[in-house]
Amino acid sequence: MGLYPHCVLLLFASTLTVGFDFHHEPRPWGQSVFAKRSNAGQKAAGVVKRSLPAWLAAAAAADHKITRRSSGQGDCRAVEGHGKELAGNTHSNTFDDLSGSVSLAWVGDGTGVILALTTFQVPFFMLKFGQSKLYRSEDYGKTFQDVTSLINDTFIRSDYGIAIGPENSGKVILTAEVSGASGYRIFVSTDFGKRFTQIDLPFIPTTQISYNPDDSEVLVALSHNNELWLSKNVGKNWEKIHKMACLMKWGRKDTIFFTTSSSGSCNDRGMLDLMRTTDYGKTFKVVATKVYSFGLGGRFLFASVMTGKGTLRIIHVSVDQGDTWNIAQLPPVGHEQFYSILAANDDMVFMHVDEPGDTGFGTIYVSDDRGTVYSKSLERHLYTTTGGDTDFTNVTSLRGVFITSVLEQDESVKSVVSFDQGGEWIPLRKPADSICDATARDPDKCSLHIHAAYSTSMSQNIPMLPLCEPNAVGVILAHGSVGDAISVTKPDVYVSDDGGYTWIKALSGPHHYAILDSGGLLVAVEHKPNQPVNQIKFSTDEGQCWGVYNFTDNPIIFTGLASEPGAHSMNVSIWGYRETFVSEYWVSITIDFKDLLTRTCGDSDYVQWLAHSDDVSDPQDGCMLGYKEKFLRLRKDSVCSNGRDYQVSTQPTTCECTLDDFLCDFGYYRQENSSECVEQPDLQGKVLEFCLQGKEEQLQTQGYRKIPGDKCEGGKMPERKEINLSKRCVSDLVGPELLVDKRTSKPVFTVIAVMIVLVLSIAAGFVFVKKYVCGGRFLVHRYSVLQQQHVEENGADEMDEPLETNHTPNGKIEFHEDSDEDLLE
Repeated sequence: MGLYPHCVLLLFASTLTVGFDFHHEPRPWGQSVFAKRSNAGQKAAGVVKRSLPAWLAAAAAADHKITRRSSGQGDCRAVEGHGKELAGNTHSNTFDDLSGSVSLAWVGDGTGVILALTTFQVPFFMLKFGQSKLYRSEDYGKTFQDVTSLINDTFIRSDYGIAIGPENSGKVILTAEVSGASGYRIFVSTDFGKRFTQIDLPFIPTTQISYNPDDSEVLVALSHNNELWLSKNVGKNWEKIHKMACLMKWGRKDTIFFTTSSSGSCNDRGMLDLMRTTDYGKTFKVVATKVYSFGLGGRFLFASVMTGKGTLRIIHVSVDQGDTWNIAQLPPVGHEQFYSILAANDDMVFMHVDEPGDTGFGTIYVSDDRGTVYSKSLERHLYTTTGGDTDFTNVTSLRGVFITSVLEQDESVKSVVSFDQGGEWIPLRKPADSICDATARDPDKCSLHIHAAYSTSMSQNIPMLPLCEPNAVGVILAHGSVGDAISVTKPDVYVSDDGGYTWIKALSGPHHYAILDSGGLLVAVEHKPNQPVNQIKFSTDEGQCWGVYNFTDNPIIFTGLASEPGAHSMNVSIWGYRETFVSEYWVSITIDFKDLLTRTCGDSDYVQWLAHSDDVSDPQDGCMLGYKEKFLRLRKDSVCSNGRDYQVSTQPTTCECTLDDFLCDFGYYRQENSSECVEQPDLQGKVLEFCLQGKEEQLQTQGYRKIPGDKCEGGKMPERKEINLSKRCVSDLVGPELLVDKRTSKPVFTVIAVMIVLVLSIAAGFVFVKKYVCGGRFLVHRYSVLQQQHVEENGADEMDEPLETNHTPNGKIEFHEDSDEDLLE
């Protein structure tokens, strides 16, 4: 039966789209999509600041204090011989339909409710015929009930047809096409999918219906003819609040931002207006003009704005929801380039700025706490223009850690890691006892390289991206290779238990994997495309030892693993299908590992672990971003359950300030393998000035500024101050009402004089901005400045939270990076 395409799409992370300037399209929280047999292939960097040579990084691994992992595998008997216990809690379901894909959505946290939507659609001449079936589980997928009758056998879209309400609201919206008509309807549930109410829509939606993250009763949707619609009662009634909207995003406190065009065309990029409403469409305010795209990250609002000549774009940033704007000290970009918010929280922003031409790389910059002044963090950062693929990974299991790839001069791709929020990037350490592959010039000196989005875009055999969870402290699972660069040969699975400092080879060959029980249990299924499988592997010691369980006597064509988001559950579902001579049908097999981890962990099962620790004899050991953190973590040899109510326990202690707590300031940079910030050669002896809130500021600095969110106290504090020069400076973005002198009681001649001075100041300010801030090879471009989206589902209000930016359609905050459908183009 070659009728159905087969591919596997896991939608736990946010997606990236093509053509950006705020590239970030969040994926639905807690949703997975599996599809049958696809013959389509999988979709598929040089100057590193203060980077250590690979051999030096590998040598440094020998000094790392490993307190929870033995040097060898140790006693692996704990994961042997559990087939009988696991068989008693293995549950199989068959779905007797011919659908080509199935979409899973978790409704709420800890509710056990899963909705499975199977979809079959085929084109016939100018028409499409489709069928949907809906199944519901209340026990984490152990059993399913066919509830298709609740949606009146209506065809539900598989791409954006399921919208889950934020948090535990219990709200579900299914978007359906009305058979035989051009209209659409939605099915709304407010009780976790037990009942649905059918509502016909007065418009045709083009994107997923979006919940207000602060009030799940309020919905917003964009129509096919670019109208903005709003409902205040979960879709029962709708009102058109604006006739022209290109892209819409929820801000904070019921604020809606959207771009609009006076010409009526959303293709008129660079001439769009950015509008804001805080009262659900009763009033609107234009907060920016000449906008190409916009994005949200933490408390920052970004707009990519055309310059006066209309050929370049500059980033503007606002921290008061668009009332006032500052020019971000970033290089301007041309029409073939883009900006991308890689990560953001309330403290800082990572921004990628694409290089001119189709180079496939750019520069990462990191901001100050105002989102305005940026420092260069990483050059030759791999980010393809054509596919929008970047390996940038926020390691949410340990604060301050990011992994990405750089494109070397010889076109090879190498992985680098930062443990200090972009302050410096170094190679990943070579795993102990691993052998360098054929890419290594020296067989004894190489490093680990991680396969991420770029590898999948190159159709390499990489079934999953790197995986980590905030409540599984320090744990990272990833596919990788060991050499001088990423290898095209078959990858293996590597595991780190300390946030990326050290790694072990955990499994040979590519696998699908998941984290359960807050890191107390890892599971994996070998990736064998189009081959039946019947085994799952599991580890209770973070990847050192693996047990094997045959979950069925009748193997299935495997399509993917599914587990509840958040890694608190002990249940994992294996999805696939079986083939008979005349048909195919979906199968899910859910395993509850509670009979493996039968004992609840007690105090004696945990040990104290100091994060970011390399040398316990050093008083600064473990200091990262100004403080140390000691965690209570599960012993490697403890076979017990953390439980759903497990919470990460940490003890923070502040540190004295050192140069490691500082980024290079405006006009300074760190030379390779050096911690000292030195003045850029082309700026030596020049006055450093920049525009801040409409006023020219002079910067007096010793070359350092504190990393946003760093909590160090005392110690070394380099002097830094900004002097108001009492000069006006303006941006092309500023609206006329912000430039008007409202003191109209002045005599006419005074007003005229003021206007003349103002015009001259504006001209001077424009010349300054153009010369020193906005231009191609100008002051900011040459200097020490910095630059994701994919913003998805995490609040980043505190310094130890993962960096994320925007609210997802399901109310979660995303990281990854925000998109105007264009990152920030």
